[in-house]
Amino acid sequence: QDEETLRQAEESHRQDSTKVLVFTLLLTLTILTIWLFKHRRFRFLHETGLAMIYGLLVGVILRFGVHVQPDVSNSTLTCVGKSRPSSLLLNVSGHLYEYELRGEVDSRSSDNLPSVDMLRKATFDPEVFFNILLPPIIFHAGYSLKRRHFFRNLGAILTYAFVGTVISSFVIGLVMYGCVALMNAIGQLDGDFFFTDCLFFGAIISATDPVTVLAIFSELKVDVDLYALMFGESVLNDAVAIVLSSSVVAYQPSGESSQALDGRAMLTSLGVFLAVLSGSFVLGSAAGVLTALVTKFTRLRDFPLLETALFFLMSWSTFLLAEACSITGVVAVLFCGITQAHYTYNNLSAESKSRTKELFELLNFLAENFIFSYMGLTLFSFQKHVFNPVFITGAFLAIFLGRAANIYPLSFLLNLGRTNAISLNFQHVMMFAGLRGAMTFALSIRDTATYARQMMFSSTLLIVFFTVWVFGGGTTPMLSFLKIRYTHTHTHIHSYTHTHTHTQGMAKTVGTVGRRDTAWLFRLWYTFDHKYVKPLLTHSGPPLITTLPACCAPVAHCLTSSQTYEQQDSDSELILNHSPSMLYSDLSVSADAVFDPSSSVQDQPLLQGPTHSVLSTEESPIVPGPVPLPPHSSPLSEPLRLRL
Repeated sequence: QDEETLRQAEESHRQDSTKVLVFTLLLTLTILTIWLFKHRRFRFLHETGLAMIYGLLVGVILRFGVHVQPDVSNSTLTCVGKSRPSSLLLNVSGHLYEYELRGEVDSRSSDNLPSVDMLRKATFDPEVFFNILLPPIIFHAGYSLKRRHFFRNLGAILTYAFVGTVISSFVIGLVMYGCVALMNAIGQLDGDFFFTDCLFFGAIISATDPVTVLAIFSELKVDVDLYALMFGESVLNDAVAIVLSSSVVAYQPSGESSQALDGRAMLTSLGVFLAVLSGSFVLGSAAGVLTALVTKFTRLRDFPLLETALFFLMSWSTFLLAEACSITGVVAVLFCGITQAHYTYNNLSAESKSRTKELFELLNFLAENFIFSYMGLTLFSFQKHVFNPVFITGAFLAIFLGRAANIYPLSFLLNLGRTNAISLNFQHVMMFAGLRGAMTFALSIRDTATYARQMMFSSTLLIVFFTVWVFGGGTTPMLSFLKIRYTHTHTHIHSYTHTHTHTQGMAKTVGTVGRRDTAWLFRLWYTFDHKYVKPLLTHSGPPLITTLPACCAPVAHCLTSSQTYEQQDSDSELILNHSPSMLYSDLSVSADAVFDPSSSVQDQPLLQGPTHSVLSTEESPIVPGPVPLPPHSSPLSEPLRLRL
């Protein structure tokens, strides 16, 4: 018996190692293919869509190409009971053995249990996604947030993320309720599917994840306002979708019917929504503030390795602490990332700043591509798929109507109070780019116990595949069709006169845009944060002794570090130097700079014309020597610095 147990343990270890190896090879193959695509400038298939294709291929091989022979030493015992214990104690010849529950076995697969067990081993525990893979993705979204453009569009982003997501969830829920009623009428509903299930589906499918579109936006250098609107909405609406789905689950009407409309239960769900959202916000922000204080009042910056390790552990523990407190860890770690970027980042040493950004960027890349590879594999490894053509068709129609109800009415209302209106073409792009991705998949796979949840999960997989492949691949043609400005990053610069003329025009634009174009909500917060909060938590900003009243001078001296007098605050960039026609770049360009052909293209100024780029892919010869200024341009006494 002991030898048999040892043999089974070794075999289980070998299978687990093989499973991890398969996913490692998938990621390796994905990375190599991504390099090939970037080298060939092929933008019709993003890395996430590529990862899903590789996952599909592995899933097909595991499902139809690999058959495990049954172990003759294994025996199947059948017992009948009314409960489903999580563990079972079995007495074999006086020895007690504990068996853990793996899941329900389909009666049709009872004769092929070894192959079913292999497919089950290829299926990860859903908690792996929430506790290991999602935290670095969400934290990176908050930590890498471009605050300047995010806060400039803060009002619109909050409107789309909160109000828009709620509207989209209820629109999708109502459409799917009608679809379920139709399925019931024509006899295609084989189990219970209640109105709350439809609302739950609307909540989880409203979580947009336009990672494909945003990656293409970043590569093409599109308008910063469009990028900020889409990125900010996708980051925050994930949090709203999670909390909203939790509120739907918490809906428990009183009385005989567990699905009836109950005002008290609805108020309870609303209270759960607000409590979880606010609690997660407070916890995440508090963790960021605590990390900022620790890094400010200690000398950890003298030991960058310890500083980076503490930063990583404090950030990750925020997620686990929120989950332990029965609130949403994803929301908490998102606001922790935003707080860390705004405060703690200023206290880190130069080496730790680079390390933390690169570390979370790497973790985000690996986790995201792993999830998309796993999506493809799950299409064949999951044993309880429920594909219904009517439900799938209704789901596609519902997400289209829900997205339209989110974008167009809210954009109309927002434009009534915006000086820089959201153009109709921008709205079309936001409508088109409402992809579903990792968050929707993770929410749908977390609970697949009932017939309704299994149908939701199967339909969600198809929706993610379609939106990533079709909408993600069609991003570049869509931008060209709608005439959205972007910069092609190719090889040589030809039209210097055109570049210089446009530079002067942009200089006037930058000078005329100022504080009035910044979100009023942020302007209210900025003064307080700049004078009191940031000097308290970081080495940046004006010293507290200059902002606090004279009676607080002793406290101000204690809370002001010596580095405060040495560093300059860069928060003015959050308010000043905003141009409505800027592109997604962070380059500093001198208007009286000249083109030096001896240097590489990456070292040259890159400016965008009114409609087309000044760059070309033609291999034309370059005349040696600097290009002179246009004949009618007056020399500048000082270089005119532009913030693009």
